Amino acid sequence: MSLSTRMVAVLTSVGLLSGGFLAGVGLLTKERIALNKQQEIEEKISAVVPGTYSIEKFYEEKDLTVYGGKDKEGKLIGLAIHASGMGFQDKITFMMGTNTSLTKIFSLAILEQTETPGLGAKVDDKKSFLRFWENKDCSSILTLRKPAASSPEELGTSEINTITGATITSEAILNTANSSLERVRQLIKEGKVSSEGQDAN
Repeated sequence: MSLSTRMVAVLTSVGLLSGGFLAGVGLLTKERIALNKQQEIEEKISAVVPGTYSIEKFYEEKDLTVYGGKDKEGKLIGLAIHASGMGFQDKITFMMGTNTSLTKIFSLAILEQTETPGLGAKVDDKKSFLRFWENKDCSSILTLRKPAASSPEELGTSEINTITGATITSEAILNTANSSLERVRQLIKEGKVSSEGQDAN
């Protein structure tokens, strides 16, 4: 066997081994990322639907997944709406907890966002944005408060506070929340999402 043939054989073997190793690492990494993401989703569901002991996925489509939060007896006590919509920079993904009758939002949690640091990125911050979503009436369309209020008590029952300097981001989340609520109501009417249960307080 000539030197050049041996070199090609060795390089080919090394390439195949390296490729196999990278593919294996990639598969393991992909599984770990998916597991971590699912764990984060379950943690957010428990956070936005108070009293959740177990979780059931009811429905999934592009940019919308609906979960049911159940108590220790297996009774449905709330819905967790996992939704995505375009923000100012890119997609914003959040988890919104509601009662089973879709008349009250318990709270909102942000899962993914790449908004402008110091402005739109404040959607991750409880004091600046998230606290203004707690216990809101969503039986009618949610509206945005402009200019921003300084405390939740200044807002109407269906009013969400804007982030000063980040109106586009605030409106984007509000619009995604309204459209998601409307879509879930439609899914309930079609029998694709269960709403039979006892609303959490």
